[in-house]
Amino acid sequence: MTTRLVLPAMLLALASTPALASPASQAQAHFRAIAAGRVHHIMQQYADGATFQWIGGPLNGFYSGRDSIDQVWRKFSKAVAPDGYRAWNVSTAVNPDGTTVTADVEFKGRKNIKVRYVLVYRGNKLVNEIWQIDPGLKVG
Repeated sequence: MTTRLVLPAMLLALASTPALASPASQAQAHFRAIAAGRVHHIMQQYADGATFQWIGGPLNGFYSGRDSIDQVWRKFSKAVAPDGYRAWNVSTAVNPDGTTVTADVEFKGRKNIKVRYVLVYRGNKLVNEIWQIDPGLKVG
């Protein structure tokens, strides 16, 4: 009797679980949130204990943990007032232990900022991010 109840419950749980987004679509969602200045949406993507390496510019530094990363995105959003982006050369490498997405991105705002991006996902969460400002980046 118990077995007959457990199996349908397991099937129902699996059917109601949303499918995980692809890493490329997760990265695009991350870029969109940054470009809209939506810090709350940006922060939903990070795992606890995530790290962020910002290379170049006034926010240059290493940020560890959600509170530290939240503060840097608030500073960026206030200073740049982002208003759109363009991403090209998006590449994804996947294996069972994690996924890496690399991309060239230009964020538009008070000042356009060209960035070489590396995002590392484990499961469905962002665990490491490298943002390298690259003024010489050729728009693709």
